[in-house]
Amino acid sequence: MNGRTDLDERLREDVRLLGRLLGKVLQEQSGERGYALVENIRQTAVRFRRARGEEAGAVRSELSALLDGLSPRESVDVVRAFSYFSHLANLAEDRHLKRQRRAHQVEARPPADGNVARALQRAAERGIAPGALVEWFSQALISPVLTAHPTEVKRKSILDCEREISRALEERDRDGVLASEREEIDAHLYSLILTLWQTAMLRTARLRVIDEIDNGLAYYRYTFLDQVPRIYSDLEDSLQAPGGRPQRLAPFLRVGSWIGGDRDGNPYVTAEILREAVKRQATLALAHHLAEIHRLGAELSLSSSWVSVTPQMQALAEAGGDPSPFRRDEPYRQALTGIYARLAATARDLAGFTPAPEPQVPGAPYADPAELSSALETIEHSLFGHGSAALARGRLRRLRRAVEVFGFHLVSLDLRQSSAVHEQVISELLAAAAVAPRYHELDEPARVALLSRELESPRPLTSPYLRYGETTAGELEILRAAADVHRRFGAEAIPNYVISQCRSVSDLLEVAVLLKEVGLLRPGEPRGLALNIVPLFETIDDLKHAGETMSAAFELAGYRGLLGGSAPVQEVMLGYSDSNKDGGYITANWALYQAKLQLVKVFRKHGVRLRIFHGRGGTVGRGGGPAYEAIVAQPPGSVAGAIRVTEQGEIIATKYSDPDLGRENLETLIAATLEASLLDPEGRDGVAERYYPVMEELSGHAYRAYRTLVYETSGFEDYFRATTPLSEIAGLNIGSRPASRKPSKRVEDLRAIPWVFSWAQCRLLLPGWFGFGSAVEAWLKKENDGLATLKEMYERWPFFRTMISNMDMVLAKTDLSIASRYAELLEDGKLRAQIFGRISEELWKTIEHMLAITSQPALLSGNPALARSIRDRLPYLDPLNHLQVELLRRYRAGQTEEHVRSGIHLTINGLAAGLRNSG
Repeated sequence: MNGRTDLDERLREDVRLLGRLLGKVLQEQSGERGYALVENIRQTAVRFRRARGEEAGAVRSELSALLDGLSPRESVDVVRAFSYFSHLANLAEDRHLKRQRRAHQVEARPPADGNVARALQRAAERGIAPGALVEWFSQALISPVLTAHPTEVKRKSILDCEREISRALEERDRDGVLASEREEIDAHLYSLILTLWQTAMLRTARLRVIDEIDNGLAYYRYTFLDQVPRIYSDLEDSLQAPGGRPQRLAPFLRVGSWIGGDRDGNPYVTAEILREAVKRQATLALAHHLAEIHRLGAELSLSSSWVSVTPQMQALAEAGGDPSPFRRDEPYRQALTGIYARLAATARDLAGFTPAPEPQVPGAPYADPAELSSALETIEHSLFGHGSAALARGRLRRLRRAVEVFGFHLVSLDLRQSSAVHEQVISELLAAAAVAPRYHELDEPARVALLSRELESPRPLTSPYLRYGETTAGELEILRAAADVHRRFGAEAIPNYVISQCRSVSDLLEVAVLLKEVGLLRPGEPRGLALNIVPLFETIDDLKHAGETMSAAFELAGYRGLLGGSAPVQEVMLGYSDSNKDGGYITANWALYQAKLQLVKVFRKHGVRLRIFHGRGGTVGRGGGPAYEAIVAQPPGSVAGAIRVTEQGEIIATKYSDPDLGRENLETLIAATLEASLLDPEGRDGVAERYYPVMEELSGHAYRAYRTLVYETSGFEDYFRATTPLSEIAGLNIGSRPASRKPSKRVEDLRAIPWVFSWAQCRLLLPGWFGFGSAVEAWLKKENDGLATLKEMYERWPFFRTMISNMDMVLAKTDLSIASRYAELLEDGKLRAQIFGRISEELWKTIEHMLAITSQPALLSGNPALARSIRDRLPYLDPLNHLQVELLRRYRAGQTEEHVRSGIHLTINGLAAGLRNSG
């Protein structure tokens, strides 16, 4: 048995073990009858997926009869059983990934794509010296940004229990584990799965923003606080020449957040929430630093009888004020006693909490994190000075890096609001100040001229003696809270202000005027902005004009001056989700690519450094897919060492709840950014430009097919709402934000997240593929040798290959027979036949053309591991889909009792877990 086969068998063993223990729990909790029922359904579902032809039809009828005959209570138990199996299978697969990576390292195989070691190796092969890489890192910014978009259907209680199951699996996998130890681990696993079974899978109340803040902070405890400093240390060691001086990289890797600052469409994010978010973040950061200093004090017991410290270190020890006679000859402990006391005072001052243990001496608060970092640097230099480098390069090194990266604020929190709200607020302020009573009626040139004058004026628009409307008062209060955060924690605590639905220069200037009102913009000063104004271009039309909008802004001396003189940087955010909902998968991908190309040209012309913020979601329909492939497929010049990427919904837990997997995902971002910046795989040999006209034509055809279906077909909204669990998803307590921007049934007003999530539930996943089949068909009719061109594009152009590869995965999860059952929920048979027929036709065309382009015999032939994972999950997803349809039918017919309603919500949870990247 070879190594890979052996690892695969261990995965199957884990899945069988977890399934067996779940079965034991079910047997004991639901009785023999309940267990037998679930097992019968499971075996029948497996037989259905293995059967062919007439046999498959017969088994399907058998499965349907089993499921249709369930009572609401029995349905809930079956749904819970199959849902939890999906959760447990995910844990086994995650354990398998870690096992594979460890085997890769043990066997000393060459590093794989997406690994930092591989990226450094490629850089060396291109002749890029370590010194040049250190310089590159000094200008780089790589930042995953956590958001609270409501596709995370897993409670924290469930997440914590599953993390303990993962730890037990890892312990069980340890070399040399005794049979008695394995029995003990299995007993622990049983107790954990029993706990899962008896814990409510669903929340009983809607998440509040403060709950989302706490959920987001959990990933700092799980992963970021420990792993980010370790990544820096390992990178620095990799770049250090043999016998050379230790490298110290600039803080290029930072974690960001929107949770508590994103107000777009969320009325529950207030000034009070913003202040509380910052306070809780600071509490976690300071508690971490204090705990590490306390541990350092225990470790650094070095005596002045045996080591000679530097004068600076001696002064730091004396300043510590440690009264203990037992530490009289322990300068490092004396210094750390004083450092702990000062940081404890900082914690009381900034976050209002007293650490345990309490400090032994009084201390003055630190002015800023740099002052604390300087004290730690003094200790580090002294240790190096007397041959104790090994002590300096462990906990102390990581703590100093944590202080530098996380500061006292922990996370860089962005503000976000819609341009429509800014217009409303500015209109009211200008009217109240008698500057422009009818601002909303002005055209764009007049608005720009007026706002530019306001930016130059030292006079404030607001007055404490005027009363403003609720929206205006609330926005001003949030900005004042942000200004207070800047004064207390520094600009890194809130570095960016994102403008949703940005369409014009006036949208940028409106925010600038509002920032000026609270002192976050100082007119007349170079780089007068205290935080970055970040336009977010979301629709297809907005993306097409993004370059023009930014060029017009840079041509305004007033705006250009806000960016600073010598090395100005402007961040631009691009929306993957709304552009997809607006124009479909193919056109959104192409519009995003073109927008980046245009922005690169505009920014070079104006001498401004471009930083792109990618608003990617978890699923392919919202810009998801493997991060490494997505980043290296970016257009030439669009990365350039700076990238921010949103991490949303259930993807956050998938990537960052486990420290090892979390580190792997962070390293992937670093490796891909380095390669895309320095090795330029997308622009090699000028390949990409030759394919632009082809992609433009494909996009045009795909756009027409998608828009015709979604926006121009009468009754489509009725079809969508009837044949997906959209309304029922809105009833889940999975987020604080409403599902729609406006109270309407229009697709335009629906948020992209429930749009994609709903299609995933009914197994159509339409946002990830619709329009491709029609586009290729139209292209091939026009071009005699069109297929050869598309094959060449797939082989040679990373952008096209990544787009097709992501679509391959989505199509493998699509199931037309399952979707047809959802279609039957629509009573209008004529409308059902019309729309479902068009979707079916497009799906078969898409699969046919995709297989021809990739030369694959079947979906996911090139990715057997993913194909196996999906194939193994299908027997556990099919019953959930069947029961969801049946429960939806009952619920909509008036059977609204608790078992029916909770059953629907449980199927939503189970399908999301089984499909994984579903929202």
